[in-house]
Amino acid sequence: MSLPYAVRFAARNILNEKWINLLSILTIASGLFFSAVTVLLVYNLDILTKKLPEKFSVMIYLNNNLSEKEIENIIKTAGRQSAVDKVIYIPKENALKELKATLKNTEYVLDGLGENPLPDSIEVKLKPRAVTPSSVKQLTTGLREISGVDDIEYGEKFLSSIYSMKTGMNTIGFIFVGIMFTGMLFVCYSTVKILFYRREKEVETYKLLGATRGFIRLPFIIEGAAIGLCGGILSFVGMASLYYMLIFKVGIEIPLFKAIVFPVELVLVLPLTGLFIGITGSLLAIGRVQY
Repeated sequence: MSLPYAVRFAARNILNEKWINLLSILTIASGLFFSAVTVLLVYNLDILTKKLPEKFSVMIYLNNNLSEKEIENIIKTAGRQSAVDKVIYIPKENALKELKATLKNTEYVLDGLGENPLPDSIEVKLKPRAVTPSSVKQLTTGLREISGVDDIEYGEKFLSSIYSMKTGMNTIGFIFVGIMFTGMLFVCYSTVKILFYRREKEVETYKLLGATRGFIRLPFIIEGAAIGLCGGILSFVGMASLYYMLIFKVGIEIPLFKAIVFPVELVLVLPLTGLFIGITGSLLAIGRVQY
């Protein structure tokens, strides 16, 4: 069967069975849309964890009345750790100035304190690869044993929550996308198989006339490809609408939404994914039909 004739045949079949095809298109579009939203969430969470090392630091609070030599020894010991990138010593006078700058117009609350209550401290910046719950815990355990260290803070619960959320979202996202992909493939498979059996008499006629398997298969493969492609295009429109709404509508009222990153590749790949699902589902359906 020539390609132009196969395309005309498939187009006629799509129009004749428009309702079942429309239902399949909407199902595939919904599946791709929700899969894309899931990937978007996982993608942005991954970006957040990659940016975490830039903001993350371990604060070492020192005992009072340490000599300069003792402080220098703590700084050198902390700096020699393999996970440490940079060590910054913060005298308690500087810490008080930073606190007052943070309080701005309410710094008067510190006037009655008299003596500076803040301790000397050391800010430890870590290498990006070391900003994980296990690495940081191992590092802080060693730092606590240094003589002169009073306490250490690094937001243990926050760090653990971020990485637990990332691991959970990656796992859930992978499973969810896998289930959705399988479901969309089954929808296309079932649709093409139903359409094939509805034209069984036409197929028998073609067989009697000596038609080859390729001649009979091609229109159904094109039909499945068209269903998948239309579903992909609809999901593309849905993601573009979501982007516009979050960035230009909701983002005006809630600036946090402007921080969401929409990878262009994800949006553009939706029609191609729909096309792949359509062709694969059609091939599976036609390949299992005996004729």
